[in-house]
Amino acid sequence: MTNSPAIVCLGEPLIEFNRPKEGDGRTWLQGFGGDSQNVAIAAARQGASTGYLTSVGQDWMGDAFLDLWKSEGVDASRVTRHPTAPTGVSFVTHSAAGHKFDYLRKNSAASLMTPETLATDYIAGAKVFHLSAIGQAISENARQTCDAAIAAARKAGVKVSYDTNLRLRLWELELARSVIDSTITRCDIALPSLDDSQQLTGLRDPDAIADYYLKLGAPLVALKMGPEGALIATADKRTRIPAHKVDAVDATGAGDTFDGAFLTRLLVGDDPETAARYANVAAALSTCGYGAVTPMPRKADVLTALRRV
Repeated sequence: MTNSPAIVCLGEPLIEFNRPKEGDGRTWLQGFGGDSQNVAIAAARQGASTGYLTSVGQDWMGDAFLDLWKSEGVDASRVTRHPTAPTGVSFVTHSAAGHKFDYLRKNSAASLMTPETLATDYIAGAKVFHLSAIGQAISENARQTCDAAIAAARKAGVKVSYDTNLRLRLWELELARSVIDSTITRCDIALPSLDDSQQLTGLRDPDAIADYYLKLGAPLVALKMGPEGALIATADKRTRIPAHKVDAVDATGAGDTFDGAFLTRLLVGDDPETAARYANVAAALSTCGYGAVTPMPRKADVLTALRRV
């Protein structure tokens, strides 16, 4: 068996340019994004062993990601580099309505990944395999690669964690709904957010949304509700976890921070409610600075905040 990290994530990393609300409109902060790689880093900062599967370009952005993962302790030994395709880029702007994403990612290195090049042995050696709907939406090749990865995880008895992250700039709602619902039937840990789920299911009530995903077959649903906290649901129990109050400036990556922290705490033996309380605090702390990765808290920061609750 391959010596894999406990948590293996698959998806597309994005070099991030974030324009602060209080800036001059021309100054951008360069950071790192891409939801699945955010999860890998968030989990690593909570003490988990993590690894990432993707492809990056032969460009300064690919170099920057490899340096980042090395510094964060995320195993990138199975990351490939495309000879001609670029690493993807995202731009984050802010308004009263929240944060908005724009992308330069068409034909990115990650979107050209194929099932034939997938490191299925690496997935099979993990305890949890994590992916998101964004990884499925960026191209048909990527969708097939995600399907192959899920199949490899399930064959090996590896738990599948899935975030329903919805980006309607990448695909039509009907296709997104079909693919996401199908994936939920094959996952062990469903990590939807309330606003995405309301669009995907047509339901408004959090309990009804939790019921919807439980009936599709997910044994554990952690519905992220932002300032309203989280709803943790299984077939026989559900608990609402209140949000941790902070002075938030940028919610970019908060849901990903929740995912990484939640999975880490489950792996160390926490029950889902305890894991969600920890993850809620981690996600809240991540909103206190700009960008997805830079403000992500480390384990000591989260434990300190928890003691003050």
